Amino acid sequence: MEQLLALFASQPLWVQSIIGAAALLTASLAVNFILKDVILRIVAPYLDKQSNAIDSSATWFATVAPLLVVSNGIVLVPGLPEWVVTVIANVTQAVIVLSIAMGIVKALTYANELYERRPQAKNRPIKGYLQVVKILVLCGAAIILISVLINESPLLLLSGLGAITAVLLLVFKDTILSLVASVQLTTNDMLRVGDWIEMPGMNADGDVIDISLHTVKVQNFDKTITTIPTHRLVSDSFRNWRGMSEAGGRRIKRSLLIDQNSVRFLSDEEVIDLKKFNLLKDYLANARAEITKWNENELAKDDAPVNARRLTNIGTLRAYIMAYLKWHPRVSDHFTMLVRQLPPGAQGLPIELYCFTDTTDWNTYEGIQSDIFDHLTAIVPEFQLQLFQEPSGSDYAKLIDHE
Repeated sequence: MEQLLALFASQPLWVQSIIGAAALLTASLAVNFILKDVILRIVAPYLDKQSNAIDSSATWFATVAPLLVVSNGIVLVPGLPEWVVTVIANVTQAVIVLSIAMGIVKALTYANELYERRPQAKNRPIKGYLQVVKILVLCGAAIILISVLINESPLLLLSGLGAITAVLLLVFKDTILSLVASVQLTTNDMLRVGDWIEMPGMNADGDVIDISLHTVKVQNFDKTITTIPTHRLVSDSFRNWRGMSEAGGRRIKRSLLIDQNSVRFLSDEEVIDLKKFNLLKDYLANARAEITKWNENELAKDDAPVNARRLTNIGTLRAYIMAYLKWHPRVSDHFTMLVRQLPPGAQGLPIELYCFTDTTDWNTYEGIQSDIFDHLTAIVPEFQLQLFQEPSGSDYAKLIDHE
């Protein structure tokens, strides 16, 4: 060893510089090889195979060691100008700061991936908070990196930030708004990944697939993606269908339009004929008993029949629809169930069904709703009623032929 040192010292200064630089480069490459190609490969099977973030984080942290070798060893290379030593040391230290910052950022990404595997992750996402931490880490790293490159204290840079606070607030306006919005969305449980939301102002109608600091991604039902600024979900209104999903039932609210010209009283023969409906037997028996009792008590012998109470075909239809909904196995009896008459209009007299299915599955819901209205549309003529439909070309053709 002493002979090698003596031989090295006997060489010209420029040769010593080359040999020293080569030795330093070799040492840094050796450290890099040992950490990344030996140690990391040994521990790789024990790392989380479901994520690349942990591997990336470990790689960034492993990069620090060879850079430290260069940063601390450059001063030992003989014959280098002082400014070269300073530049190389400052640049390597700056890259060390960057490597540590990126390692922390990747570690935070992995932490979010771990959290998203938990059941409560959809209810309380932390991605927005972690993105804020990432921004703070990168901003801090940028300040330290610049101070290292210019060889000045970071406090000098921080003291100058007060003068550009207004500019920073303007530049990071959306970030600040999104941060506040993310806190409100999470704290008030307004939005979760997987929620079906409607936001007509943003042309969004679909499932939330991602909630981040700046944006919320919604996959619409036509498979397009709408990206909504997070703060717009607080400043603007949107509809969240999560309550429907959690309740376990989906609302049916649709009307049958009855031609008012077909509404009339039922004759005794027609009432007897309607008893063939099993769903109407109890209603007809109770209604006829109530009407008969009222007529006996309230009508005089010489009163005209027009003063008597009588059953109507529209009222009997409403009773039938209510009984049919109560009987239907896929209509839930745990929610509001109504059959009501809405104000008549130019399109007829609406008889509205208001009830809930026992499922929230879209396909099943549409099938149940269609089956109900298939049946009711076909059964209406049995009550001597007609559905309203605006005249079409064939109606006018029949009228002309009739004339």
